[in-house]
Amino acid sequence: MSLSSLRIDVSPLRQLPAFRNLWFSSLITRFGSMITYVAAPYQIKELTGSYLAVGLVGVLEIIPLVIFGLYGGTLADRIDRRRIILVTEFGLMASVLLLALNSRLSSPQTWIIYVVAMLVASFDGLQSPSLNSIVPRIVPVEKLAASSALMSLTRNLGFIFGTMLGGFLVARVGFSTSYLIDAATFGLSLVFLWFLPTVSPDQTLRENPISAIVESAQYAWSRKDLLGTYLIDTAAMIFAYPVALFPFLADELDSPQSLGLLYAAGAVGAAIAGLTSGWTARVTRHGMAVVYSAMVWGLGIAFVGVSDTLPMALLGLTIAGAADMVSGLFRSVIWNTTIPDHLRGRMAGIEMLSYSIGPQLGQVRSSFSAQLFGLQKAFVSGGLLCTAVVGLCATTLPSLRNYRSSDQIVS
Repeated sequence: MSLSSLRIDVSPLRQLPAFRNLWFSSLITRFGSMITYVAAPYQIKELTGSYLAVGLVGVLEIIPLVIFGLYGGTLADRIDRRRIILVTEFGLMASVLLLALNSRLSSPQTWIIYVVAMLVASFDGLQSPSLNSIVPRIVPVEKLAASSALMSLTRNLGFIFGTMLGGFLVARVGFSTSYLIDAATFGLSLVFLWFLPTVSPDQTLRENPISAIVESAQYAWSRKDLLGTYLIDTAAMIFAYPVALFPFLADELDSPQSLGLLYAAGAVGAAIAGLTSGWTARVTRHGMAVVYSAMVWGLGIAFVGVSDTLPMALLGLTIAGAADMVSGLFRSVIWNTTIPDHLRGRMAGIEMLSYSIGPQLGQVRSSFSAQLFGLQKAFVSGGLLCTAVVGLCATTLPSLRNYRSSDQIVS
């Protein structure tokens, strides 16, 4: 196997101006958002010193994600997706500015951070279905796998450098300036998003929102291969998403300055997997690729729990991140190549719930587990449970196990 066959395909960036604008916007937004991703839970930890107070963020974000994720899907199938993306991007910027204002108070309030977390979840829920469903409209089907890898790369690069910068900024310049820098990145992202083309649905959605959501749920239930990807992703995040524990893991390893590294390690692994993703074009059993990579994710998280040094913990997180990226790539290809356009917005809303609610519940599970059984057992038990549940999903869903790339049914 030659090195050129492993190299990521960047042709969508060269050939597709609309995708290029979306890609740069995603990279910039992700970079800035990761600063807040580090700063907000760390600020809660500094204000409260509580595992549960940090984990509560995940609980509060669940309801807005469910409501606005599903409603955002119906909007994406009704009106111009570009307009939705622009409005919600501005809303996200305003939300982060509230965090900056709170941090400048003589006594910053934890409840304000919680309220902003719910606002961010609401705007994210409204925006994500349009962002995800716009890609198959601006990218030809033969470039979807490459575009999925490139979009994953923006998330991973943003996570790596954004979390590292976030840890540095929080320690050196404080929370308020950190949040202001994030707000500025949203402003820059809006410039690129402005140049996206108008992307209206191919068919006009006339049902009321509830009926439209029911229709998409019925479609998802009829597609057990799709259902399997949602269940596996959700299970992997619920049982093995320990990000709320990173501030405490850094202290446990006697390395509080390593917090940014812990956040970034998974994204480093994902970036490595993305940059060498050329091999994925030769994989046809996409269903089993999702299963195997999700199981490796769980084992990587369990390895973190038995690590007693920082390098070993970082290695476990790197392995987990690489596996998660591969799983995400194949899930994205299955979604983008098999769902009809008139359902894409609503299905993207369901997809968003699978990869967004899972992490929120995962933060809650890991926080409670650490509170009851200790930090190490929280990592180990979660990782092993993830691997077992993913294996069970694969066993009970033969349509997912047998799914191949030739099973495309786009219409």
